[in-house]
Amino acid sequence: MKTLTLLSLFCTFLLTSSINIEDNAAQFFSSGHTNNWAVLVCTSRFWFNYRHVANTLSVYRSVKRLGIPDSHIVLMLADDMACNHRNPKPATVFSHKNMELNVYGDDVEVDYRGYEVTVENFLRVLTGRLPPSTPRSKRLLSDDRSNILIYLTGHGGNGFLKFQDSEEISNVELADAFEQMWQKRRYNELLFIIDTCQGASMYERFYSPNLMALASSQVGEDSLSHQPDLAIGVHLMDRYTFYLLEFLEDIHPASKTNMNDLFKVCPKSQCVSTPGHRTDLFLRDPSSVLITDFFGSVRKVEITMETINLTDPIKQVEQNPVNGELQKEKSSYVDQLPVSEIIHQKPKQKDWHPPDGFILGLWTLILLVFFKTYGMKHLKHIF
Repeated sequence: MKTLTLLSLFCTFLLTSSINIEDNAAQFFSSGHTNNWAVLVCTSRFWFNYRHVANTLSVYRSVKRLGIPDSHIVLMLADDMACNHRNPKPATVFSHKNMELNVYGDDVEVDYRGYEVTVENFLRVLTGRLPPSTPRSKRLLSDDRSNILIYLTGHGGNGFLKFQDSEEISNVELADAFEQMWQKRRYNELLFIIDTCQGASMYERFYSPNLMALASSQVGEDSLSHQPDLAIGVHLMDRYTFYLLEFLEDIHPASKTNMNDLFKVCPKSQCVSTPGHRTDLFLRDPSSVLITDFFGSVRKVEITMETINLTDPIKQVEQNPVNGELQKEKSSYVDQLPVSEIIHQKPKQKDWHPPDGFILGLWTLILLVFFKTYGMKHLKHIF
């Protein structure tokens, strides 16, 4: 009797464990995606739009930290604030006061810069309609198992977003581009985030499935800046992206934080504007969608039942001797630029040149002395 009781308890334990494993596996594969991509776009030029570049680089920094590699990120910056002559700290872009957090980093890979950031190029990246000569780094090589994050920031209005103050993209054009992506099986699920004035107007016309959208402001509201810095002379970030960055800093690759938590980022008491979101086109419940489904990355894993012995020594490749001796490949270092010498060398002494106006003043003095000595009657001897 005791044996039967123990067997029944053991079977119950195994059944419960198998159910839990199946539930965890179902949750793991619930999104159905096998790869992640990100398209991050700053549409503004000029120094006073410093915050828009910082917005984009902040999101770029977060998605890279959570696992999306540069090969799966298309970064579009309409201006290079790091190398702007007004930047008191060259090669840096800061998102916090007192220059606490440099979001530019040491390994930023910008795919589209300056005047390459246009409405046409942005739509071509999304739809895949690029010239054959376009390198892989400038392509969105997604498929029907890809989860894509699209982030836009810049100046906008009701139903449009400006690109470099010279052109604009409308909410209809953006909605049609996403529909082309769906028809061409270029995404599994798509998260759209926009930080601009009247940002909610940009997702009003969306009609494609599996789309989730967030905006920093409602129609009729401005998206306000944040973190003014006296040393740089401009605002460092926009409010919505600033609090989004703070939220993402607490996320790690194994985090269980879901989209409902993201919707609570930057309430009106902090943003002043009213952030909005749209989930009616999305098939899954937002509470079951992890933040890392879009801001993180997944890796393909191959499951095998075969036993692999990892303790066997690695067999060395035998080399055939030539003339009784092994031929060794000769290697040499390429001559490098002597950076250390250039940095520490003393500046060369400049050749002396007379200051501006010196020669003119000297000739004026000579003429005054001549007139005072000889008068006007001898002027013909000069000319």
